[in-house]
Amino acid sequence: MTEAKRLAGEKAIDYIEDGMIVGVGTGSTVAYFIDALGRIKERIKGAVSSSEQSTARLKALGIEVLDLNATGPLALYVDGADECDPHKRLIKGGGAALTREKIIAEASAKFVCIVDPAKRVDVLGKFPLPVEVVPMARSLVAREILGMTRAQPVWRENVVTDNGNWILDIHGLAITDPVALETAINQIPGVVSVGLFARRPADVVIVGGEPPIVL
Repeated sequence: MTEAKRLAGEKAIDYIEDGMIVGVGTGSTVAYFIDALGRIKERIKGAVSSSEQSTARLKALGIEVLDLNATGPLALYVDGADECDPHKRLIKGGGAALTREKIIAEASAKFVCIVDPAKRVDVLGKFPLPVEVVPMARSLVAREILGMTRAQPVWRENVVTDNGNWILDIHGLAITDPVALETAINQIPGVVSVGLFARRPADVVIVGGEPPIVL
């Protein structure tokens, strides 16, 4: 799938316009997009990054990383996903950057999601759904989610997000109403964000291949 990821990441460059500030996600597919962005860095004003990992890669390529508070709304956000359904709704957060990713997606006029073919599913949930939680609320949130879904939350031990929080991964879901589940989990005290991108799905999905498929 490495080649498919590269092809998807490089295809996303088609959405770059001169003078843009680009929202940049996190993950193995996005790494190929960042590398491609580095080759045209003179065309953009800079980037807003969703993680310390992506920030380091952008800076290493000489791309200025800007604060979203200073840039205001963005024209474009490019990120990957762990799952993508036929309605361009996503599960994200395998890399534990879901909260910052969700913030940048919300701030962006166009969200381009880049995936390899294995990430396409009919129903979300085979990939465990990440939920970022305030550490003191881990057990509370886990109990609430178990009662709500009958699916099993598992603490992702030894992982601390860039925001200083913890991750619960919910196993055994079949998410038939992603918007409703996203809303319900977000209401639990102690939840920072949930890795369902359903209320604000992707606008465009690029599936890596030869040639890439644009959905």
